[in-house]
Amino acid sequence: MSQQIHTNQAPEFPLPFSQALVAGDFVYISGQVGVDPATRQVTGGTIEEQTAQTLRNIETILQASGLTLDHIVKINSYLSRPEDVPGYNEVYKKLLNEPFPTRTTITCGIGIYLIEMDAVAYVPAIRSTTLSNRG
Repeated sequence: MSQQIHTNQAPEFPLPFSQALVAGDFVYISGQVGVDPATRQVTGGTIEEQTAQTLRNIETILQASGLTLDHIVKINSYLSRPEDVPGYNEVYKKLLNEPFPTRTTITCGIGIYLIEMDAVAYVPAIRSTTLSNRG
């Protein structure tokens, strides 16, 4: 059984999806874009601005379930333009702590948005240091 997470503090769209669902020990966050929650307008025209806003939107949804960005274990990112990958990486490194979540980044056309991200968070614990040389 899953439980819906919804907050008015994150962007809302008239589309058939949940902002997030809790299923077992995981929170699955639907794709978020660089949109101001109050106006539903795209925030800025650069990948840096839109990436920062997208992560703030994800963080807001996580906070509604008592979690932080440090609970994220997996992120999928979709960028409109390949040339935006370096700017995206810079903001990503600034806003997420190490060890970084696992990640997939795909460049594809996504309309008026420069980026869309979805995430999976692990409820019981935050990411921790690397186990090395288990051999």
